[in-house]
Amino acid sequence: MSEGINQSDQPVAREGDAPDLFSKFDPLIKQRADLLASGIEDPFSLVMERVLSPTQAICNGRETILLGTYNYMGMTFDPDVVESGKQALADFGSGTTGSRVLNGTYQGHRECEDALKEFYGMDHAMVFSTGYQANLGIISTIAGKGDYVVLDIDSHASIWDGCALGNAEIVPFKHNDIEAMEKRLKRIPEGAGKLVVLEGVYSMLGDIAPLKEMIAIAKRHGAMVLVDEAHSMGFIGENGRGVAEDQGVMDDVDFIIGTFSKSVGTVGGFCVSNHPKFEIMRLVCRPYVFTASLPPSVVATAATSIRKLMHNADKRAHLWENSRKLHKGLKERGFTLGTDVPQSAIVAVIMPDLERGAAMWEALLTEGLYVNLARPPATPANMTLLRCSLCAEHTSEQVDTILGMFERAGKAIGII
Repeated sequence: MSEGINQSDQPVAREGDAPDLFSKFDPLIKQRADLLASGIEDPFSLVMERVLSPTQAICNGRETILLGTYNYMGMTFDPDVVESGKQALADFGSGTTGSRVLNGTYQGHRECEDALKEFYGMDHAMVFSTGYQANLGIISTIAGKGDYVVLDIDSHASIWDGCALGNAEIVPFKHNDIEAMEKRLKRIPEGAGKLVVLEGVYSMLGDIAPLKEMIAIAKRHGAMVLVDEAHSMGFIGENGRGVAEDQGVMDDVDFIIGTFSKSVGTVGGFCVSNHPKFEIMRLVCRPYVFTASLPPSVVATAATSIRKLMHNADKRAHLWENSRKLHKGLKERGFTLGTDVPQSAIVAVIMPDLERGAAMWEALLTEGLYVNLARPPATPANMTLLRCSLCAEHTSEQVDTILGMFERAGKAIGII
């Protein structure tokens, strides 16, 4: 018995006295239980027992083609990238045990930021521990109470959470709708702080934003612009800088957010900017100040990968070939896709419903193919998607094999 507490005087808790804080999840719990009761393997608990390459792994004891990893440029097994991580691990140990502003900035962090500045041709770069934290930190710090954030309704969760953390007024508009965005901007009070947040590539359907038109409108209304290029860095644009580069509007973007967990092939996030006051963010951005920094081995692999991405035009071209081939082949076989033409390395295959989507996912896994099963509320318009993310290391022959797997599974489940 704890001192000073008379246990007999304490009220006895009875069932029903207090609400179960997990009750809000009951519909999802039932949906998952019903899905598993039908005999389908849990699509969200798959374990890769061994990863053989950027495009192959051992899943459930069998060799499986990976088509759902976001490993767009296939840098995870690049010999130079792996070696730099090993050397940093030997030289600096396994972790920093501190935040960037105290004891957590090592030589590798600065080298990684230098690589980012060179890659994007920008004056400032700030590395975060994840891409999620980059959005969370930058948006919540620059847009606070009394400011307005105008954002696409299909924005990533990290963008929405950044808005909420900063307590700014959130003004969403219909996905990729230029007129709707301008109407929202016109309604914002004169003199208020305004931030427009866009994404280069939207991760669910793989479609791109009309950045050129949207950024022009944002600037006309006196708004700053942040573009998340997480799913376009490395392969879109002449130098792989993303959709803003491809559409010729890099100089009009105030902040570019990105991640290391896609094309760079490791983990972490970043923001690059030319704003002259940007460095103050290191002292006022809470998700940066109060988080342990990335391990030395991680920033070393990131820096090496980023520098190699600067000279990867051939890999970018091959990735686009893969994307066009997969998109065309799936469309010809009767599948409904998220975009009319390939716009990125993401090819989304729309399923009739969650049950058949899960069955199709399992059928593909049995064939030896791993893709992502994406479901509401993460998906737009309550869609269930099988989301394919291609890699520059996929061979043309692997794409042929993938198309055969989709055709057999699609016919077996009744999707086509």
